[in-house]
Amino acid sequence: MEEDFGVKLDKKSYIPDPSYQEGSAMGDYKQAYADFLADTDGFWDKQAKELEWIKPWDTVLKWDHPYAQWFVGGKLNLSTNCLDRHVKNGRRNKLALIWRGENGKEEVFTYRQLLRAVMRFANALKKIGVNKGDRVCLYMPLVPEHVIAMLACARIGAVHSVIYAGFGAEALHSRIRDAQAKVVITADVGYRRGKSLSLRSIVDDAVRNSSCVEKVIVLSRERAPLELYSEMEVDFYSIQEGVDDECPPEEMDAEDPLFILYTSGTTGMPKGIVHTCGGYMVGVHYTCKYIFDIKENDVHWCTADPGWITGHSYIVYGPLSVGATVVITETTPDYPDPGVWWSLIEDLGVTIFYTAPTAIRMFMRVGEEWPDKYDLRSLRIIGSVGEPLNPEAFEWYYRVIGKSRCPILDTWW
Repeated sequence: MEEDFGVKLDKKSYIPDPSYQEGSAMGDYKQAYADFLADTDGFWDKQAKELEWIKPWDTVLKWDHPYAQWFVGGKLNLSTNCLDRHVKNGRRNKLALIWRGENGKEEVFTYRQLLRAVMRFANALKKIGVNKGDRVCLYMPLVPEHVIAMLACARIGAVHSVIYAGFGAEALHSRIRDAQAKVVITADVGYRRGKSLSLRSIVDDAVRNSSCVEKVIVLSRERAPLELYSEMEVDFYSIQEGVDDECPPEEMDAEDPLFILYTSGTTGMPKGIVHTCGGYMVGVHYTCKYIFDIKENDVHWCTADPGWITGHSYIVYGPLSVGATVVITETTPDYPDPGVWWSLIEDLGVTIFYTAPTAIRMFMRVGEEWPDKYDLRSLRIIGSVGEPLNPEAFEWYYRVIGKSRCPILDTWW
């Protein structure tokens, strides 16, 4: 029967060192898969119990084709699972987030510091009238405040919709209007390849005819006082003045929406995909812990943008849910030179590196002398995402970056 498919596979394969399986959270994959098939609901029930719930679920899965409801009756909050849980369990002073700017500037947050920043901004959102269920659009560069804003929305039950900051005003306007966003969060500028891009002016154009938007929160990248253009605008840090440091997490039903993420629009009008709290949280926690094998002592760097689902899941919610250290950066892979990413891995001791085949092929073209200048021995797992990884790129990535030692986690999508 197998021959009927006419599939021919390259017999060349790379078997990871047995020590990887022995020390992995997954353990025996075949046994884990057999357990899943034998009792699917029981499997996901077990995974969900690794997280913190305000109220346990009554039913793991309610399936009414084509509709699925996960962890029916369960109550939780994602910010609690990404932050508070670790602070309470002895990881308050562990690094949660490292940010590196294009100019080399660096900011770091421990889990306790990140939690405090999230609670303060969550209170600031409530101060300007954001409530549970309100939609908040983020059009921001990849800076710490981006992560803080996402988690603050999750904390108070606001539904965030992150929009890729490379889109223009028209694309931004259509998504704001479709989501009926009450608030838009942006920055005055973003930096790319040594140049600044005025995000604020793009947002100004996008919200001009958006009657749903009540406030635009603007982050000053230099933390300098902002001249506000209109009564609609407020300053990211000024609105936090006088707010409380504590913000109790909103009790969210497992089926409450967490975020709306729009499709690219390359095959038609962008479609807003709603992700709910319970199933999403269990899913990304499971994949990070068992598929990526991310551990508490890992320094995890996913080079995606939060404007896409990979960024949501494998920059923010997944790695933080397992208590890892997350790296974010505004740097592009070849500016100021093609060694900038490898330098970052060496400097920060990155252990898990997750990028796209397009980037890998770009590195192949500029030559392996660039990564060879840097010490990449901290890496233990390298990953690929966004498109199929062709055999030539796979072999180069495995040999040059993974030093014929690191397994490649090829997620394809």
